[in-house]
Amino acid sequence: MALIVQKFGGSSLASPDHIRRVACTIAATKKEGHQVVVVVSAMGGETDRLLALATEINPDKPARELDALLATGEQASAALMAMALQNLGLSARSYAGIQLPLRTDANHTRARIVDLPTSVLRRDLDQNIIPVVAGFQGVNGNGDITTLGRGGSDTTAVALAAALQADVCEIYTDVDGVYTADPNICPSARHLSKVTYEEMLEMSGLGAKVLQIRSVELAQKYRVPLLVKSSFGSNKCTWIVEEAKSMEMESAIVSGITLDRSVAKLSVIHVPDRPGIAYQILAPLADAQINVDMVIQNASIEGYTDFTFTLSREDLAKARPLLEQVAKDIGAWEIRADDSIAKVSAIGLGVKNHPGVAARMFKALADENINIQMISTSEIRISCIIEAKYGELAVRVLHDAFGLQQS
Repeated sequence: MALIVQKFGGSSLASPDHIRRVACTIAATKKEGHQVVVVVSAMGGETDRLLALATEINPDKPARELDALLATGEQASAALMAMALQNLGLSARSYAGIQLPLRTDANHTRARIVDLPTSVLRRDLDQNIIPVVAGFQGVNGNGDITTLGRGGSDTTAVALAAALQADVCEIYTDVDGVYTADPNICPSARHLSKVTYEEMLEMSGLGAKVLQIRSVELAQKYRVPLLVKSSFGSNKCTWIVEEAKSMEMESAIVSGITLDRSVAKLSVIHVPDRPGIAYQILAPLADAQINVDMVIQNASIEGYTDFTFTLSREDLAKARPLLEQVAKDIGAWEIRADDSIAKVSAIGLGVKNHPGVAARMFKALADENINIQMISTSEIRISCIIEAKYGELAVRVLHDAFGLQQS
């Protein structure tokens, strides 16, 4: 008998029929003799509906109230799923994050988990009850409802699997695993049966929408076996594993190509080139919980330089006024913003051991007259900022350049 955490995404719960079908999947697992803990997202489209409603009422969307509102979507799914399981003759009980309690820090809309006791869940499991947990949410030290960011139900599921020392965490979604590229962009994309934690971390952070990046971080830290499966009957799936268990992937220099359309670029022009200037520019953004990605500082000319970085497009409106104030304080000329960019990346364990990967990537883009604005690398990834209109073309070109198409 195994202890299995099963997480179901919004597309898997889009209607009462979908919920009943998922309940049958859970029941089948239970019938095999396994213990099951279920984590659910909001029904498909519900979070967007609630966001639109909040915007209509108050465009500023106060973070505390927004969390309280959005958490209701997952709570509804959990209650409905428990009802569906009970209708099949199974014992089930729904839980909101606050009832476990899943404790988080005080950062509304992007909270991080700080503690997750399991006594409530273990009591249910010992009594042959299936706990159905509302994903995406928790409670902070003030007793306020918090949320973990879009896709946060993945993080809830992995955190539960880690805390319970589950045998596996199964992520059910509308795709049947991880591909070498988004099949909607690149029809020749190939299904991957196994991907390492390291590769999945890069893919999740660079535009692949299969798993939330923080869920992969937790899975790697606590060595939670992750299995990505389709809710709609496909036999394919993808295991997220440690590198040592994936030696057969060493033959592949690059495992996947990703596209991230959610990036923007900010530049501070004519910055005095002196020690501490980068800190002065970025510190206010850090204080505002705004993450910065790629950073480029041009060579100094007559004591001045340009400072450019990328960030999430959703943070652009918040970051720009902060940066404009910094520019005044340090005597820079102006701020330039660009939200018409995209980030294309080549990811694979072979990047660190095979020379010429970057050259092949740059040549493939150059052959299509795609200009590279910024470059960033890690041991297993090369990323380029390009014009957004070339994003999908770049994915297909690089997918072919590294021979990732189906055989």
